[in-house]
Amino acid sequence: MALRDWLRPPRPLLALLLTTSLASATALAWMGWRLIGKERAAEAQRLQEQLEAAADRIAAGLRGSLAETAERLSAWTTTPPAAGETPVEGLLLVFEERGLRAYPPERLVYRPFLAPRPEPAAASFARAEAVEFQQDRLVEAEGLYRELAGSKDPALQAGAMLRLARVLMKQGKRQAGLEAYGRLAALGTVPVAGAPAELVARHARCSIFDGNGDKAAARRETERLRGDLETGRWSLTRGQFEFYWSETARLLGAGDAAPPRAALAEAAAVAWAEFQREPSPRGLRTVWIDARPWLILWRAGAGRQATLVVQPEPFLKRALGDGRFRCELLDAEGRVVSGQKGNQGRAAVRTFAATQLPWTLSVTHARPEPGSAAGRERFLLLGVAAMVGFLVVGSYFMARTIRREAAVARLQSDFVSAVSHEFRSPLTSMRQLSEMLTLGRVPGEERRKQYYGTLVRETRRLQRLVETLLNFGRMEAGASQYRFEKLDPAELVRLVAAEFEPFLSAEGRRIEVSVSTDGQWVEADPEALSLALRNLIDNALKYSPGRPAVWVDCAGSGEHVAIRVRDEGIGIGAGEQRAIFRKFVRGSGAQQVNAKGTGVGLAMVQHIVRAHGGEIQLESEPGKGSTFTVLLPAVTSI
Repeated sequence: MALRDWLRPPRPLLALLLTTSLASATALAWMGWRLIGKERAAEAQRLQEQLEAAADRIAAGLRGSLAETAERLSAWTTTPPAAGETPVEGLLLVFEERGLRAYPPERLVYRPFLAPRPEPAAASFARAEAVEFQQDRLVEAEGLYRELAGSKDPALQAGAMLRLARVLMKQGKRQAGLEAYGRLAALGTVPVAGAPAELVARHARCSIFDGNGDKAAARRETERLRGDLETGRWSLTRGQFEFYWSETARLLGAGDAAPPRAALAEAAAVAWAEFQREPSPRGLRTVWIDARPWLILWRAGAGRQATLVVQPEPFLKRALGDGRFRCELLDAEGRVVSGQKGNQGRAAVRTFAATQLPWTLSVTHARPEPGSAAGRERFLLLGVAAMVGFLVVGSYFMARTIRREAAVARLQSDFVSAVSHEFRSPLTSMRQLSEMLTLGRVPGEERRKQYYGTLVRETRRLQRLVETLLNFGRMEAGASQYRFEKLDPAELVRLVAAEFEPFLSAEGRRIEVSVSTDGQWVEADPEALSLALRNLIDNALKYSPGRPAVWVDCAGSGEHVAIRVRDEGIGIGAGEQRAIFRKFVRGSGAQQVNAKGTGVGLAMVQHIVRAHGGEIQLESEPGKGSTFTVLLPAVTSI
């Protein structure tokens, strides 16, 4: 319904209804908001209580997990761990006065301390080296080194094999040199040149392959060497590890960034330094290596110290349990040691003193609990919105009903006024003419015939008006009976148009008829269809004053017969084109041209057309006229 229709009377009633609806909707919304506020406060308190309980539980879980680990460390100070007891995460170190042991050893890529391992005295190779370097007799030196390589002492054998391989490479015996380095590698961890013989030999082989341009072999050997360095195959110092690691990076053309386990080795070095500086029976501290936190936990006894180097995440995961909460561990400087903060805003915090741990504990919700306040709040909002919606919709339909009843009452009043006027005009003319004829005041026979003709026309006009109203009344009541028969629509159009010819010729107007049905007939009630067509032609003439003609076409249109009535009159606006087919409704153009009518003609036409299984269409533009098209199902003439 258009806004201008809402602003028509009865305004006080609509204003009262609108005020009542707004007040009720506002009250409902306010009550809903208050309920939601209380629900939010209760939910916030409940969630905070959950966080406090979770913080206490997580702190207790951390303390229990650390205490359990400490008990295992105390046992490992007297009895080394069995194969199945090595820690799943991190590294176990057992410190003693003479050195350390690592479990599992492959996680320690280099060691903070290595006990020196003796190598053969330089005098053992003095004669051979003098022949090699001072006398430059490489063949004789090769023989001396081979003789020494046959020694039963592994260290002497490793030193001789390293020098033999060097002499062979000097002589250009590349294959023999590679074989010598292979025999040296077979000696494994025997020290030579301060490093394990296998590592020295494999590094030399990688360099030989690279120097000779055998890139595929060099890359293959170097990748194997780099993998073994990363898994802690040999006991190395930090300097040795960094040298050989950088060599593999050079040969592979890769970055020399330290492997992830290097941080674990650095943390082990810190733990060793603590053990050397201030040995204590128990301890727990956090150290930062390359911006990553490491937990060092130790227990000492029986001349040994068992130390666990691990990141804090495993302890926190075991304490957290399910995924409903998130937790942060913060050190004294506020750095995040482990965990991450949730995004729910509120948190429960436990300080060092409360947790008896070296960290501050902060617990938050990972996500809202299913079925919690968010769900209840949505339900409340939905309920309030539904109530307000029902109220608004109900008010709208009440206002619409009131408006429609007022519109119907106004249309009925206009209809009664229009019908009264339509009856008054012919009756007044008939009365005046009858009185003049009765009193003999009409001079001449010609004038009397003219008056009699006028009486006949007014009588017919009055009869058509009465018949129209009676027919419409029967149609509205569903009492109208149609007698369908096959008829030629073209002939019907000609007959109806011919009825208007006597009246139009006197006014200098005409109806132009065009028919082309191609033998298509329609099954219709002749009187009802004539009445509908007569109304359309009468409206076309009535609403195109001053125009010389209207056009009536009848033509086949596929499975239909189309009867079109076109004029070049005032036209109908787009906003009125649907409304004018309702009863008692007259377009705004009726007042513009002062056209008489009752407002039931087009409603009756639509009723008749639909009863015939057809439809009526309208094309119109203000100032350019209108075209009414009646589409009826076509049948053959046979």
